[in-house]
Amino acid sequence: MPLASPPRYRAQTAVLVEHPPEGDRWLHEEKLDGYRIGCRIDKGRVDLVSRRDHDWTDRFPAVRDAAKKLPVENALLDGEVAVVEPSGRTNFQELQNAFDRGAAPNVVYFAFDLLFLDGEDLMRLPLETRKAKLETLLEGKRTGLIRWVSHIVGRGPEVFAAARTHGLEGIVSKRRDVSYRPGKRDSSWQKTKCVQRQEFVLGGFTDPEGSRVGIGALLLGYYDEGRLIYAGKVGTGFTQELALDLRRALGAIEQSDCPFAELPPEPAHWVKPKLVGEVMFTEWTHDGTLRHPSFKGLRRDKKPSDVRREMPER
Repeated sequence: MPLASPPRYRAQTAVLVEHPPEGDRWLHEEKLDGYRIGCRIDKGRVDLVSRRDHDWTDRFPAVRDAAKKLPVENALLDGEVAVVEPSGRTNFQELQNAFDRGAAPNVVYFAFDLLFLDGEDLMRLPLETRKAKLETLLEGKRTGLIRWVSHIVGRGPEVFAAARTHGLEGIVSKRRDVSYRPGKRDSSWQKTKCVQRQEFVLGGFTDPEGSRVGIGALLLGYYDEGRLIYAGKVGTGFTQELALDLRRALGAIEQSDCPFAELPPEPAHWVKPKLVGEVMFTEWTHDGTLRHPSFKGLRRDKKPSDVRREMPER
């Protein structure tokens, strides 16, 4: 019996691994650099929902309007909103800049899964079947505002090597034969990163020096057993506009107490650990801090208490 409307969006997420899986049981997609979004369509209404169940429909009006034109009564798509550079790569910082302006008109919705279609729950079906139905729905389009995410079957190490050659963030490998597991971080989905990159909680900032404005550096941390562990500071990756925006945002949550479990070595302005930023870096040092970090932008879709040090599974 057909269901009346699509279910609530609860994203399945991937585990981080050191090396991509081998064998033809797996398909591999490009790891996109944007915001994970569920696109829920029901009788002409479109809701764009983040992983934390925030309604971001008004942030992406062009995607909303494009979704209204899909030939469906109701549906639930899983995908990622991103800004595409002329090179074809996705750019998180450009997406964040557009998002902070209140609306992001120049974005694309990359759809990689179809969880519900015209009254039928598809989550129990194998991934490959769901992707085939999605390809049919989107006519396999690789251009436009809503695009189908293609994949390669097997050859995981080869696909990953190509991703590194082309400067991509990484790949996501998925078992072709498994059902969708809403709200779960499951090993049937695995991500392999070409560069070290993850989210950190912002716990403080230093004053700018010389010609810099806004902030000098951000003090970063992650949670371990309820304690905020200091992971170093990042002082690059900011435009002047971003530095001023960060100073305003951090100034609004400044506090006298240090939020870290142990006092960092440098003096700083302490803030309530409410904001999450994404940082790219080369490696972790022996003392547990980041080497050569670069700030990429704030993550509005991440909860500070969920931020952990990412350790790849073998």
